[in-house]
Amino acid sequence: MRNRTKMLLLIALSILCIALYLFQGLNGSYDYALPRRAIKVLAMALTGVAIAYSTVIFQTITHNRILTPSVMGLDSLYMLVQTFIYYFFGSMSILVINKNYNFFISIVAMVVFALLLYRFLFNAGKRPIYFLLLVGIIIGTFLGSITTFLQVLIDPNEFTNLQNKMFASFNNVNGGLVWFALIIITLSILYGWRSIRELDVLSLGRDNAINLGINYDKIVKSMLVLSAVLIATSTALVGPITFFGLIVANLSYQYFKTYKHSILIVGASLMSIVALIGGQWIVERIFTFNTTLSVIINFIGGIYFIYLLLKESRA
Repeated sequence: MRNRTKMLLLIALSILCIALYLFQGLNGSYDYALPRRAIKVLAMALTGVAIAYSTVIFQTITHNRILTPSVMGLDSLYMLVQTFIYYFFGSMSILVINKNYNFFISIVAMVVFALLLYRFLFNAGKRPIYFLLLVGIIIGTFLGSITTFLQVLIDPNEFTNLQNKMFASFNNVNGGLVWFALIIITLSILYGWRSIRELDVLSLGRDNAINLGINYDKIVKSMLVLSAVLIATSTALVGPITFFGLIVANLSYQYFKTYKHSILIVGASLMSIVALIGGQWIVERIFTFNTTLSVIINFIGGIYFIYLLLKESRA
């Protein structure tokens, strides 16, 4: 089967999942239910595209298919910011009640953290990309330890409210924030798409890319910042989904079997839409909200991550 046919099948499946989620069980409540479902569908689509795009380019830069941008500690920083707010200001603070403030504080914190990390550690190729990854993992672990320490000290009632921030949720998505996220993600993708052909060359490795005329350090830095912005936006919008990018990126590699990032990224994005919207439909219609989508994704993703580790070790 050609990649074009495979892509058309994914597009058809995406449309089917969207239509099923939007229109099943409306029972004439078009004015009330349909706009709210549409906002949730848009939020899931934006989250899926942002995570898929950032994961594919991050794995291309690192030449490792078992890494995701979360390894840089962005998810840990998000949870630290939320825990800090709940610990020092409480769940009735305006920083919690006003989701706009919370959204922008989370994005700014994660993007500034990533920029500082890249600025001081990834300096003109003097330090390899794996040094940056190692430092990111260490910082992420350190931030996670601080978060756990504060959560132990926090009031139990406040911790109960904080638990809602630990997992991604699409049930109470703020419509206003979705439009802000749409602008940020769209502009980021349009900026990154200009370098889509350079990413094809980057997959050959640093030395080969430089020999073929690619400004390696510049492209890598810009793609790292782009990846951080996309992950920060999706995480601030719905919460952390640890293994989701790992799943859809690797499924896209296996499904299309091509080096072209224009195909891999679009394919991974469509798979994300199918997984999130279809999965949310299953959670609502079959499991009747007895579980959350992020729990299912993290469970499946964890198993898949172990499988990839075993596969790499055997190779």
